[in-house]
Amino acid sequence: MNISAPRGTKDILPQEIKKWHYVEDVMRSVCADFAYQEIRTPIFEHTELFQRGIGDTTDVVEKEMYTFCDRGGRSITLRPENTAAVVRSYIENKLYADGGVSKLFYLGPMFRYDRPQAGRLRQFNQFGVEVLATSEPLIDAEIISLAYHILQKLGLKDLKLLINSVGCPKCRPQHKEKLKEFFKPKLQQLCTDCQSRYDRNPLRILDCKVEKCKTLSVGAPSLAECLCEECRAHFTAVKEYLEEISIPYELDDGLVRGLDYYTKTAFEIQYSPLGAQSAVCGGGRYDGLVQEIGGPQTAGIGFAMGIERILLALEKQNLLPETSEQVDVFIVVPDQENRKLGFKIAYELRKKGISTVIDSIPRSMKAQLKQANKLQAEKVLLLGAEELSRQKVVLKDMLKSEQQEIAIENIALILAKTGVQKNG
Repeated sequence: MNISAPRGTKDILPQEIKKWHYVEDVMRSVCADFAYQEIRTPIFEHTELFQRGIGDTTDVVEKEMYTFCDRGGRSITLRPENTAAVVRSYIENKLYADGGVSKLFYLGPMFRYDRPQAGRLRQFNQFGVEVLATSEPLIDAEIISLAYHILQKLGLKDLKLLINSVGCPKCRPQHKEKLKEFFKPKLQQLCTDCQSRYDRNPLRILDCKVEKCKTLSVGAPSLAECLCEECRAHFTAVKEYLEEISIPYELDDGLVRGLDYYTKTAFEIQYSPLGAQSAVCGGGRYDGLVQEIGGPQTAGIGFAMGIERILLALEKQNLLPETSEQVDVFIVVPDQENRKLGFKIAYELRKKGISTVIDSIPRSMKAQLKQANKLQAEKVLLLGAEELSRQKVVLKDMLKSEQQEIAIENIALILAKTGVQKNG
């Protein structure tokens, strides 16, 4: 019986993982510069969290969640996104108690039952940022600049920032009525999903991916026409902050984001060389989400990036650094009786931060040296019987093709002096 990985999932193999580490390290580094702290939430949550937080009329909740009953009969869902989970943690752990602003970031897997394609898997990995307890437009511009800076630091150019305001509960009802009036004569032409959205949430029609619905949405009433004074002033300030730091943007009236909890600022960063799947980051403000989930009235804003999509973009532009299996030291032990000594030396070097390999398969000296070359070992320690009888070993510099005998007790000291030791 052949057992393979489930459709829409992917193994991240050792030769690929350094690329992931590189991208994640850039993300962590930028977050440190912006003074954001990491948070880790469970991979599964009570289903109600996502029904209430994301919105039960969204495609995510209606079609894409991995939901099951646990042995206690509770409905559990693998997280399809992490904003609702971070907000749940914020409430449960009373992070609001000190009255300060919480600036958080996360990295981890999410799960959606979607049609797998390049850069979109059923188990996918996201980096995201959430800021809670401030409604200032400055923070909207700050997290947009954080996302933009990460992508630029990774080397991506030709970035396009799209922004919009999706209003608030005060001004959105007016827009909803205008949308219903606009789509009413087209209702029978819309897809089945959009027909059901018509009464429940017509704004969702603007986010439909069906080409026919996209065409029918052309000319739909803009939210900008319906914004209240508060939302209009907030959006104007966000644009001014972005202009102050010279981040170019384009206004997109059709940008509504895919989840119900968004209010006011919505944004998306696109990388055009990716083609149809050009969005590499999306987010916005969600000032009602904390209260919806059961917490106090608290403003919030955040974004998420799909790491697979980022890696795809970097690979297309050859922006990922070269990776190798290079090790500092390879220990060659020709005689079996000396393998315990080789094992001891390897352990002592590893404790000093020197990456060391001793062959785990007993084989000839020639085969061991071949393996050392494959691993691009900088140095080789040869534990020959004749040298060991004099308490010495042979140190071979593989880059310079030089060798010398050194005393066993001086191995670590000499390797440190030659620059091999990294973090001892």
